[in-house]
Amino acid sequence: MSTRTHATRGHWLITGAAAAILALLVTGSVVAASATAPVLALEPSITGSPIVGKELTGNRGSWTGASSYTQKWVRCDTAGAGCKDIAGATGTQYTLVSADLGKTLRFVVTASNADGKTTKDSNPTAEITTGTGVPANSAAPTISGSALVGSTLTAANGSWVGDQPITFSYQWTRCDKSGNACKNIGKATAATYKLVQADIGTTVRVKVTAKNTRGKSSAISPETGVVQDAAGGGGGGIINLPGGGKSVDVVDVPKGERLIVDKVTFSPSPVRSRGQSITVSITVKDTRGYFVRNAYVFLRSTPIVTSTPTDAQTATDGKIVYSVVPESDFPIKNGYSVQFYVKAYRKGDPSLAGISGSRLVQVPTAT
Repeated sequence: MSTRTHATRGHWLITGAAAAILALLVTGSVVAASATAPVLALEPSITGSPIVGKELTGNRGSWTGASSYTQKWVRCDTAGAGCKDIAGATGTQYTLVSADLGKTLRFVVTASNADGKTTKDSNPTAEITTGTGVPANSAAPTISGSALVGSTLTAANGSWVGDQPITFSYQWTRCDKSGNACKNIGKATAATYKLVQADIGTTVRVKVTAKNTRGKSSAISPETGVVQDAAGGGGGGIINLPGGGKSVDVVDVPKGERLIVDKVTFSPSPVRSRGQSITVSITVKDTRGYFVRNAYVFLRSTPIVTSTPTDAQTATDGKIVYSVVPESDFPIKNGYSVQFYVKAYRKGDPSLAGISGSRLVQVPTAT
């Protein structure tokens, strides 16, 4: 139908399609489409076996209104929480590596269009394990206790994956001052070991063997500090150390004195690989200059890009040695350093009124 206009007594008359359009404009019936970011219809998912060496495939799920997608893989704890990006893992396929042992993974998808973006992650995988089911160590064993004759050392198993149930056995070893040339100590096969005169001047390590119906494997702890003679003091009072220096038990540090994180060394330094554990040696003194034994030490990278060891006690020479494992987002690049927060404290002290001392330290990285 044609559109015509007529002038009648000084007015324009509008007919046909033109009148209809004008009516729509006047009433506000012509409305622009509302802006809407993509809407999830079916959540992302993961297929594949949670076994080191196997490939996982991420499915983006189903979305309404998406024009493009990005995705990434994240490594999480066994509950699927505390997730961190896996460097370079931004495709729909991911091959599991040894750093994934004992962890779970999620597949995270971001859908976008001109009006915005929406992010959703998959449910976590099962805990990553080995294909054979044989126990595999994902965090090294540790030792707590003072390196003083008459003191009892206690082994912690570390972390393991594999078919359950897993049982553990122990072998304590006596080593040189650097933790090398280790030899088994007689019948020292319990989870604890009481230091004897023969240990003086040596360090001690414990080998933990994990066993299940599939097989067994072993891992060894870092070494203790050099074992010292109690000199008949039963662990109390001030002890003269070989080569000079005095050692005091943390319980005997008097009011008005504080603990000092005196020395921290890293090996290797610089760190060049995420596939190698980092040994951190920490020495604690008090403000009088005495080495402090039996002080607890907390160590954590900041931001958290390595494993965090369980707090353990310093040896007679004020030393504690930890082994930490770099995470996938540990930065390996020239001219860069990773910071660690170190705190020495006396168990039972209030956090603000105690004798604790802390320090920020760093280890360089390089390609």
